Amino acid sequence: MRASRTIVVGSYNQDFVWRCARFPEPGETLRALGFSSGSGGKGSNQAIACARQQVSTCFIGAIGADAAGEVARRLAQREGVDARWQICAEADTGNACVLVDAQGRNLVMVHAGANQHLDAAHVRAQSAAFSDVRVVLVQLETALEPLRAAFDLAGAAQALRLLNPAPARPDLDASLLSACDLLIPNETECAGLLQRHAGIAIDAGQLAALPDAEFTALIAHLPCASVLVTLGAAGAFVAHRNRPRLGDRSTCYRMPPVPARVQDTTGAGDAFCGALAAALTVMPDAALRAAVEYASRCAALSTERCGAATAPTRAEVVQRFGACVE
Repeated sequence: MRASRTIVVGSYNQDFVWRCARFPEPGETLRALGFSSGSGGKGSNQAIACARQQVSTCFIGAIGADAAGEVARRLAQREGVDARWQICAEADTGNACVLVDAQGRNLVMVHAGANQHLDAAHVRAQSAAFSDVRVVLVQLETALEPLRAAFDLAGAAQALRLLNPAPARPDLDASLLSACDLLIPNETECAGLLQRHAGIAIDAGQLAALPDAEFTALIAHLPCASVLVTLGAAGAFVAHRNRPRLGDRSTCYRMPPVPARVQDTTGAGDAFCGALAAALTVMPDAALRAAVEYASRCAALSTERCGAATAPTRAEVVQRFGACVE
């Protein structure tokens, strides 16, 4: 078994995807343009995205003792991911309904299933995998306690702790936010966190247009040392509290968007997070900016394909952009 240098803790879902010309209105029935089923879940997607960058990756998650769980096992093996499954006989493997319109936008509904049974004890039982870890990445499609356990083990190993606060949930507390070294919300999640943790009401659609100083001042209200806000077609914004961190020279900066022939944005955020973790793993002494640039390229390429687990390989990134994280 390969040494685990990046560990992802999170969800696995079986995705059911319908393509449509537009999203239906309430009570309306539309004819789908196409249907597909495949593997998904934010944790699994991010682990696969990381592994495709030729980084040794461990994934800790929960599945049911069912056919979808067997699909998850085969997927991890095929992708070269060291999967540490908690098998839940009392629950189905998680699943998701995804609608994708002609513009590549998506609507998603998720049934947590086995994901909600992932527990801290199972995470702690994988402590040996944390002995040589550099980056630990978590999301919010499971209970919070296994994520705390993962961050505790990561802290003991002096690993970098990344939190992608998706999907947004009201029980995400300040202690978990402050435990991460880098928070990675999108603009909607960022606005929600500002409302819940700082009492600041702001339209998510206005964040990208804010002046850098104002954007940084808003982010400073969150109990996180560093925040990376993904802004879709507007790129990304990075802000560090009080001083530059993670190798950056500036307390804040923007990363411009990478042009892409967008087909489906489903999973683009997961491709970004997984590739970011990979880049930070192989470049522990480089600036965060370089890792963000690489992750942006991976996310852009992922939108040119349909589905959730569509992160490109390292070779595909090199072929398109001619440069790669070493």
